[in-house]
Amino acid sequence: MSDQLACHKHGRPDMGYQYWRWQPHNCNMKRWNVTEMWEKLRGKRLMFVGDSLNRGQWISMVCLLVSVIPADKRSMSPNAHLTIFRAEEYNATVEFLWAPLLVESNSDDPVNHRLDERIMRPDSVLRHASLWEHADILVFNTYLWWRQGPVKLLWKTETNGVCEEIDGLRGMELAMGAWANWVASNVDPHNKQIFFETMSPTHLWSREWEPESEGNCYNQKTPISDEGYWGSGSDLPTMHMVDKVLSGLSSKVTTINITQLSEYRKDGHPSIYRKFWETLSPEQLSNPASYSDCIHWCLPGVPDVWNELLFQFL
Repeated sequence: MSDQLACHKHGRPDMGYQYWRWQPHNCNMKRWNVTEMWEKLRGKRLMFVGDSLNRGQWISMVCLLVSVIPADKRSMSPNAHLTIFRAEEYNATVEFLWAPLLVESNSDDPVNHRLDERIMRPDSVLRHASLWEHADILVFNTYLWWRQGPVKLLWKTETNGVCEEIDGLRGMELAMGAWANWVASNVDPHNKQIFFETMSPTHLWSREWEPESEGNCYNQKTPISDEGYWGSGSDLPTMHMVDKVLSGLSSKVTTINITQLSEYRKDGHPSIYRKFWETLSPEQLSNPASYSDCIHWCLPGVPDVWNELLFQFL
């Protein structure tokens, strides 16, 4: 369990956020069954590829699966780029590959990276693809890192530095295009299952669900009840661009739309209940909302529901 997501361990007093479940209209989702999920994974590699939100879903999946695997029949092989959980009895692995921009970039080290001054190779997925191409089931995400201002481009043919700078949406479109080209050229849907998850929403402005309030997800203990709620943390132009790219891949990719169901969960973020690696100033400590994490998700919590959807699709 990551200390960034272990909210109860770090002092969160309420527990309701762990127990909410998603109920779609007009259908019932199949109930989670850990042994059935392992049978689906028998002899296979399940790999999550993306950023820290996808890492959170990977941790959720491992936590959901580990209970039936004896301690001497499982192992975790940590690696800076690729981390693997192995269950011997099922000859199966559940893996996480850090690739926040999908394409090669200067942010590919999961420890030593910076959100600003990102430089990417928009036409190259080969470094990451050399690791993910051997997986049987792939779950991709990318979104959050494209919301952090402009991105610099370094094409493979450019040898003397960066050639241009573009906005995040255009950069994400280029990266998605390179990823889609790889899928179209290399994926046989009879042998490999590909999933792409839509954006994970943020809850940075409480005025969006409670007009005239000033705050964020701090001290939020219940979900949003308005079915039509949509916050600024979920960008519709980005959603439309992703939908356009995925529609061109036909039967090769299944979209898992986690955005709307997660929009309601303003209560599900770590807020102040997480480990902070940097020292907080007295000014911050006097204003908890100023250092609340309203981007990631507590575990147990919302990512468990995403994995129940993945179980449904499998």
